[in-house]
Amino acid sequence: MSFIRLEEVTKRYRSGEHVITPLENVSLEIEAGELFVLLGPSGSGKTTLLNLIAGIDRPDAGRIFVEGTEVSALRGRALSDWRAEHIGYVFQQYHLVPVLTAYENVELPLFLFGFSRRERHARVAVALEAVGLVDRSSHRPPQLSGGQQQRVAIARAIVADPSVLVCDEPTGNLDHDSANATLSLLARLNRERGRTILMVTHDTRAAATGSRVLSLDKGQLRDPRTPAAEVTS
Repeated sequence: MSFIRLEEVTKRYRSGEHVITPLENVSLEIEAGELFVLLGPSGSGKTTLLNLIAGIDRPDAGRIFVEGTEVSALRGRALSDWRAEHIGYVFQQYHLVPVLTAYENVELPLFLFGFSRRERHARVAVALEAVGLVDRSSHRPPQLSGGQQQRVAIARAIVADPSVLVCDEPTGNLDHDSANATLSLLARLNRERGRTILMVTHDTRAAATGSRVLSLDKGQLRDPRTPAAEVTS
């Protein structure tokens, strides 16, 4: 059984009198340890797909499984608990708390799990070391560059050791050098630590880091090398 599986997933939104369907009968399988990239322009529905897999949004039809759990069937506290345990999210906007240090920002998710202070410290130290920011642990976001802030955000996303790291346009707000450093970091986390990573982007340069790349076109997944060929798995 695939690590992540979507079965004929459809998602619709209503905008005034119009119904928008960013995803229609989409099926997809992703294996553990993949660095899977979904490529597409703004508004193509790629973030919608990411949010469905992460349990942030719900499909109108179809089913979604992650590690054998039917995420699309979870509700309320069960869904929140599953998401906290299994999903690490990296946003285009870093969403760091400006009055907290890098260390404190990374530590925040761990309070959901009831870890002791010693365990929290150990996990934060490992996460900051993984992103190369141990020497910036006492700095607050305004004292960090955009690339460093994104690395703090990645450390925060991995500190609880989630099953899946989902990245929504993680290089969208970065300059060329910072973007390359972020992509190299994600590739290293995938390669050396076996992280399963899902990334959506409109940037072909970012997409090139993926072990598998699909594009989203008119609600359907396609191989970007063969646009006419619809991909279902």
